[in-house]
This record gives sequence, structure tokens and C-alpha cells, in this order.
Amino acid sequence: MIKCVAIDMDGTLLTKEHEITEENRKAIKAAQEKGIEVVIATGRSYPEAIYILKEAGIVCPVICANGAEVRSLEGDIVANSPLEKEVAKRALKILAESDIYVEFFTNKGIFTVDMEKGINLFKEYASKKNEVVEIEKIEAILQERLNFIKAVENADFIFEQEEYHIYKLLAFSFQAEELKKVEEQLKGMDGIALSSSGKENLEINGIEAQKGIALDTFTKEKGISLMDTMAIGDNYNDLSMFQRVGRAVAMGNADTYIQEQCHFVTTTNEESGVAKAILDAIN
Repeated sequence: MIKCVAIDMDGTLLTKEHEITEENRKAIKAAQEKGIEVVIATGRSYPEAIYILKEAGIVCPVICANGAEVRSLEGDIVANSPLEKEVAKRALKILAESDIYVEFFTNKGIFTVDMEKGINLFKEYASKKNEVVEIEKIEAILQERLNFIKAVENADFIFEQEEYHIYKLLAFSFQAEELKKVEEQLKGMDGIALSSSGKENLEINGIEAQKGIALDTFTKEKGISLMDTMAIGDNYNDLSMFQRVGRAVAMGNADTYIQEQCHFVTTTNEESGVAKAILDAIN
């Protein structure tokens, strides 16, 4: 019997237009009405995630930044697992040797030292991912994201001031060979959890900041077994959940490898695959 459902956002709960379908919203409500714990597990920061959830009228706890932070139903931070700053410096040294865009996800917001590059990259990314979406919609998606990113001249203050905790480094590039080279170098580092939410990025977290580990902690505090938990996702940063839960569900738009790691495959994010997965499990 499913007692908890963990749901990824991008490529899973959200459509290409970054919207939650009415079918998905109703299915989540139906699960909650049956007493099933629903938790969002995303690579997004909390402000990025809760903005969309509130618009859809969905109220639930959120595992943020791939597990680096866990927020309660009320939005309070109940757990965090930041990346050690010395480890982050070593990772940044590797990234600096390549022409790769980087964002700093922290407990005080998301920062970048090259906003112009970020805008150009994400505009190109949105265009490629949303081939059938009107240009106005793409601009809206881009603007939505920019609302949560702060441009700074340098990131030294993040490392120098104790009140700043680094939750995640997001590295982004369309240069596949360069990204692969960096990935191989980062794989040799101790103290990091390396994953991705798409072919164009790498996500660098602290070793304990993984969705699966955060979900394990979350369910234990709720008195729920992971065997009674379902996880729904579409990418590599969801694998740590899939490997732990009793019911792992891949989206129909996920890579074949991701689908092979799961017990079930649902329909795509454009076809309200989350709703189908939830209703199949609880009915």
C-alpha cells in the first residue's frame, strides 16, 4: 500500500510550458485526501518550486536542490546538507578550466557571475525543448527563471561569509564533449554527489545531498517505510530515489536507461503521466 508519493518537477510534474495540468493537480489532491503523504523532490530551489506549486493550489513539503534542503508543509527548513566550501572550490577550479556556465544555489538565493551568458544559454535551451511552444511562452519561461537569479561581480562572498551555505553548483553547456570531460574529472572528487537533470547540465551537491537520502530521512520522520513509497521522475538526479523506494515510476519521456531502472513507466509529462502513476497506485 502506497503511503507516500515523491514527485520530481521538471520533465515530470511540469509540462514544457512549466505548468501543472489539471489532471496532475486533481490526482495529487486525491492522494492527499486518502491520507497519502505527497512530497515534491526537485533540483529547483525552494522559491522556484513553491512559486509554481502555489499557482496550482498544491500544498506539500518540498525536497529542494536535489536533497540539499528539506522544507516543511509550512515552508520551514527542517533539514539541510550543504556542499563543503573547500570541496566546492575544488569543483569550481575544474569548471573554470572550461567555458561552462555556473550557478550557485545557496540558502540565500541563486547567484551567477555571468548573467548575460546564462540568458543566452537558457533562451537557446528553452527554444530547443519547446519547439512547438510560441516564442512569447518561451520568453515568459525565461523571465520566470530570471526572477530567482541574482547577478554578482564575483562569488567570493559566498565562500567568505559563514551565513551562506552552498546547496548546489549547476554547470550548464551545449558543448557535449567539454561537459563530458568535466564530468569525468568531477567523478574523481571526494565529497560530492554528481548528477544531472538533462543532457546539457551537471549538478554538483554535497555527498549527502541526494533526493533518495533526503526522502529516506523524510519518510522515517513520518513513520513511513520506503517500501510503501512511490517515486516518480524522469532523469538521473531521480535515480537515488528509484533505487530506494518500493514503487519506482519513470516518465514516458525519460531516457531508456532511466526507464529500465524503474518498476513502471507512465505516460509523458505532456500527457499527465504523474496523474496516471498516482491513480494506478492508489485505486
